[in-house]
Amino acid sequence: MRRKVTVIGAGNVGASVALGLANKELADVTIIDIVEGVPQGKALDMLEACPVEGSDSKIVGTNDYADTANSDIIVQTAGFPRKPGMSRDDLLLKNCEIVKSCVSQAVKHSPEAILIVVSNPLDAMCQVAYKTSGFSKNRVIGMAGVLDTARFRTFLAEAADVSVENVNAFVLGGHGDTMVPLTRYTSVAGIPISSILDKATLDAIVQRTRDGGAEIVKHLKTGSAYYAPGAAVVEMVESILKDKKKVLPCAAYLEGEYGVNGLFVGVPVKLGARGIEQIYQLELAADEQAGLKKSIDAVGELVNILEPHLG
Repeated sequence: MRRKVTVIGAGNVGASVALGLANKELADVTIIDIVEGVPQGKALDMLEACPVEGSDSKIVGTNDYADTANSDIIVQTAGFPRKPGMSRDDLLLKNCEIVKSCVSQAVKHSPEAILIVVSNPLDAMCQVAYKTSGFSKNRVIGMAGVLDTARFRTFLAEAADVSVENVNAFVLGGHGDTMVPLTRYTSVAGIPISSILDKATLDAIVQRTRDGGAEIVKHLKTGSAYYAPGAAVVEMVESILKDKKKVLPCAAYLEGEYGVNGLFVGVPVKLGARGIEQIYQLELAADEQAGLKKSIDAVGELVNILEPHLG
C-alpha cells in the first residue's frame, strides 16, 4: 500500500519538505495551502522533476482538506515566517490561530495520522497541535532538535575540519535562544569533542547554534531558513515510515521526564512506526540541568500565554 504525507503550507519550508519526500520516493505527497494556485503550481513542478530524479511519487496540490484524507503523516508548516528583528515569541498568537485551524481540519480527514509540527514558536505550537488534535502524545512531534543539532554539527565539523558524518551531537530544550547544545555528549567518531576543540571555540559554536535561525533571517531579510528545516523533517518522516527507530532530538510531550510535566521540550526520542516510541533521559551535569531548566521555563511562559486560547 502506498504511503501518503500531507504537507500543510506551500511556502519555502513546506515545498522543501515535499520535494525532499518525493526525491527520496518515501510517499505520495499532498501539498495544501489557502492560496489558490500556489500548491497546485508547485506540486506540478515537483511532479515534473520526478522522472529526472527517478521517483514515482505522486504529488498533488490543493486548497481542499478533503484531498488530504487518509494521510499517514501530516506535516504542519503553515504560519507567519520570522522577519528581521522579530523573535519567535512575536509569532505566538498569530501562529496559534493558524495552527489550530489547519490541524483541526486535517485531523478530521486523517484521524490515525502522526503529526509533525514545524511552525514557530515550535514548542508552543506543538502544545496547540496536541490540544487541538486530541491525538495521543506519541503522535504529536516537534521538529526542532534535528535542525538545531544539524546546525551544531555543521559548525563543529567546519571548526574541526572533519566530515559532518563523523560528528555526533545532541541539542536539548526549546527551539530558541535558550536551547542547550550538549558538548559533553558530542564526539567525532567516538573522540570527545573537547579533545579536538578548545573551550573558547566550543562556547562560540554553542552560541552560534543558538543564533542559527536568526543568522539566516538577518541574511535573507525577508524570510527564514527552509532547506535545513525541510531536510530535518524528511529525516523524521523516513524514520517513521520505514520504522527505522532512529534516535533523534525532537520536541516531545513530557510527563515527568527531566522533571517536566505537561510541556513539549526537545529531548532524544526513538522515532518509529508509532511515532515517538521511547524518550531517553540523559544524565545531566549541574550546568546542563540549569540550562535546560531555563529553556523549559521559557517554553512554559509561552504556553501560559496560550492557555486561554487553547479551549
